[in-house]
Parts: sequence; structure tokens; C-alpha cells
Amino acid sequence: MKKSSMLGVMLDCSRDAVYSVGALKKFFALLAKMGYTSVQLYTEDTYEVSGEPYFGYLRGRYTKAELKELDASAAEYGLELIPCIQTLAHLGGITRWREYAPCTDTGNILLVGEERTYTLIENMFKTCAECFTSRRINIGMDEAHMVGLGKYLDKHGYRDRFSILSEHLQRVAAIAQKYGFRPMMWSDMFFRLANEGEYYCKNDRIPQSVIDLVPRNVELIYWDYYSTDKAHYDAMLAAHKQFNNPIVFAGGAWAWTGFAPANRFSMRANECAIRSCRENGIGDLFITVWKDDGAESSLYSVLPALFSAAENARGNFDREKIAKKFRTLTGIGMEDFLALEAIDLNPSTERIRNPHKYMLYSDPFLGIFDRTAIGADEGCFADVRKKLEAVKKSRRYGYVFQTLSALASVLEIKYTLGLRTREAYQKNDLPRLAQICKEYSLLESALRKFYKAFLAQWNRECKPNGFEVHDIRIGGLLQRVQHCRETLEACIAGKADAIPQLEEEILPLSDLKDGQPALFNDWLTMAMIKPNM
Repeated sequence: MKKSSMLGVMLDCSRDAVYSVGALKKFFALLAKMGYTSVQLYTEDTYEVSGEPYFGYLRGRYTKAELKELDASAAEYGLELIPCIQTLAHLGGITRWREYAPCTDTGNILLVGEERTYTLIENMFKTCAECFTSRRINIGMDEAHMVGLGKYLDKHGYRDRFSILSEHLQRVAAIAQKYGFRPMMWSDMFFRLANEGEYYCKNDRIPQSVIDLVPRNVELIYWDYYSTDKAHYDAMLAAHKQFNNPIVFAGGAWAWTGFAPANRFSMRANECAIRSCRENGIGDLFITVWKDDGAESSLYSVLPALFSAAENARGNFDREKIAKKFRTLTGIGMEDFLALEAIDLNPSTERIRNPHKYMLYSDPFLGIFDRTAIGADEGCFADVRKKLEAVKKSRRYGYVFQTLSALASVLEIKYTLGLRTREAYQKNDLPRLAQICKEYSLLESALRKFYKAFLAQWNRECKPNGFEVHDIRIGGLLQRVQHCRETLEACIAGKADAIPQLEEEILPLSDLKDGQPALFNDWLTMAMIKPNM
């Protein structure tokens, strides 16, 4: 492995949570102690852009003064703060404003070829040039699956996406060069164009027409957090090497499937990936900490994954030595910290599942996820709660464990509540339904305690903006639980003839077997409101 010039962490500051300046400064200090050399703040529209008052409006965006303060703070710890923005897709935060209608293609994608688009992008670069001392920049451009198929199609007719993407990238790269930036971008769009929409290679050779799309001054980021097979990474790195561009690898510390992390899986996947990087001469890498669908997990929840990746990058793959050094850094044993993910009951090094989130929000009467909980024992959550409570006394990180301990108390009641409610109702077991009604009342109390703990965690790490999403989610859940309880009470008292929702058969979720947990991270569908959106 060539000597690493970048060992970084990317923090997602765009999925409702925008981390406070104070919280980031403390995190910078910790990352420096781990041996990281750079940090990227993933900001879609959560930073101030001169001349663009609606960009990041009401989103808790970083002011230019805050960005400069963070840049200076990072430098004090020997960290390079690298801007990480979007210049094509993932800009749904701005499309709600009429100001950006002229430069929106479809969904969250900018309109290629529109001069207003390039005015906006140049304003982004102006801000980054003013606020960051680094001249490396991540320009995004990932997952623009529908580029050219909205307003662009209406204006220009159909063009192949090779041409559209190339045209846009050339202009963005020129703007970057104008401001002295050396851009890097996610590589997936080029692979998808070459592989019929798939990121992972079907063929050994990348067409020259795709290779020629990438300007020489652009670094390609191979992002991959899904495999625990080193050969998979070897093959993808070999494919990336066919381009005439420097390669950066991006792994993942899984913190984006709910309130709990997936450190075990992250550590296993990153170990395989980093071994591959070392053997393939890839010296630049960073670990992404995405926060999809609400940024529910703590900033610190993935410390085991981040620490292990930093050790792996320096050639240390001895797990016992890594665990010993982790305790020295944090004051908490590695196994104790890994207890955070025990709330998913059987965390694995080979797969990701997040029943703690979808069973939290799953509707008690509609029960679309209930069959994944068949055979589960809520008593397991009491054991999880006790494990977490044993660690929550930690002065530095106790609040992280407190949040998940409170969630475990919720799941002790709710995990199979829908199943038990439906069974008692269909058997017309009124005494049992009356007892279950008391559980609904206990659940309301447990939800309020969980909300309080989660709010305390948010206030400790994030700006206030964004929590309105969780007020709506948890507040809506509370109201729904109360409504279900009152409906059951009316039925028991003979004031209602039937509860139609409880009379429907719950169909299997996808192709999962009964009792088999799933990975599902879309709150809108969990709450059964997406079909009408």
C-alpha cells in the first residue's frame, strides 16, 4: 500500500441533523487522536452560499463564519477540512423553493445546460473557496439516475446520458479549476452507464467511451460498504484502475439505518476493503458516516468502526490489540460499546438488519412488518436494556446508551404488540384485550421517556433545525398508539362492532420467512403514508 495521503471521515450533515460547531470541534479532537488526517462535511444545501438566500433556508445551514471557524479548528488538530457538496443530484432540499424551478430537471436533479444551474454551482465554489483552506473538494454527482429525463427531455429531446453527464462534468470541472480546486467525485454514474444501470461490474473491461468521460483533473471515489468478501473489492478496484484518474476508496461506518449502529458489520466490511486497498496500492481512503432517513443515531455511535478502520489503514488487523487501544481512548471496552447494536437482537458481521426502527414505527393495527416479529420474545429487550444501562454511566458517552436503553424499553412492549393484539381480537378474547389495552398505556409512557432521551441526545450534538421531523414522527406515533388503545377500549365496552384493520390477513413482507428480520429504512412506508404521497 502506498503511503496514505488521506485517511478521512465523511460526516453527513444533510439528513435533518446539522452537527453543531461545538460538537464537531470535540469530534475533530477525537478523530485526530485516532490518526485521521481529514474530515469531509457532507452538505447538500446545509451551508450558506453567497447570492442564494433560499439555499439551505430553514435547514440549520452553516454560515460562512461557522465554516471558517470549523476549518481553523480542524487545522489546529492537524486535520484537513474538505468541502463535500453536490453539483448534480441529491439537492431535493432546494427544489421545494420556486427560486430553483428553472434549474431543476426532475426530482432532486439539476438541469444540465441551464445557465442558472451553473450560476448556482459557481456560487457554491465561491463560498467553498472563501471558507475552506483545502483545495480538495468532493463534488458528488452520484445516483443521478433520472438525469435528462425530466425538464431536460422536454427542452432538448432524448439524449444518451453519456453525453449529458459528460457535458455537465466538463463544465463543473472547469469551474473547480477556476477556483483552484482539485475535485473528486463518486464513481457510480460511470459504472452504471457502462453496466446497464448496475454499479458493480458485469464485464472485465470498461468501454473507452466511458473512460473518456472523466476529466483528468477529477479523482474517482469508489464507494462500497456492502461486501465482506475481499475478492469483491479487488475486482472493483481493478475496474477503477482502467480509468486514467487517481482513485480514492470510501468505506462506511453504518449509522444510517435507524437509532442503532451496525459496528460489527462495518468493521468486517472495512477490514476486507482496506486489506484490498493496501494490496492494490490505494493510499487515499475515507469512511463515510451517512445518516439516511432522519439522522437518528448518535455521532459517536460508530466509534468502534471508525477506530478499527483507522487501525486497519495503518496495518493493524489484530482485533485484540485494537480493542485494548479502543478502551484506552474511550474508557469503554469494545464489547461494551458494541452493545449498542444488541437492540437489533442478533447483530451480524455478514448482514444488516434494523428491526428496532421499523418495529418502533410499525402501525399496531396495520402490522405490515409484524410477520418479521413472529416467534420473538420481548424479554430479550429487557436483557438489552440492562446491558445498555450498565454502560450509560459513562461520563462522556453515557447519553448515547441512554437513548437506546429507552428505546429498548419501548420495544419490550411494542415489538410483538401488533401480533398479540390481532390474535386476541380474532379470538374475541376480551379479557386478554383488556390486559393488552394496559400495555398500550404503558407504551405511551415509554415512548415519552424515549422521546426525552432522544431529544437530549440531539440537543447535545446537533443544531435545533431538523428535529421537527422527529417531533412529527414520534408525536404521530404517540397519537396513533392512543387512538388504537381507545379503539380497543370502545370495542371491549361494546361501543364498536368491529375493528376492520384487525380482521385483515397480514401478508408476508417481500420474500422473507416468518420471523426473519428485514432491512427497511423508509419511515414514510413504515407509517403507511407513502402510497398516497
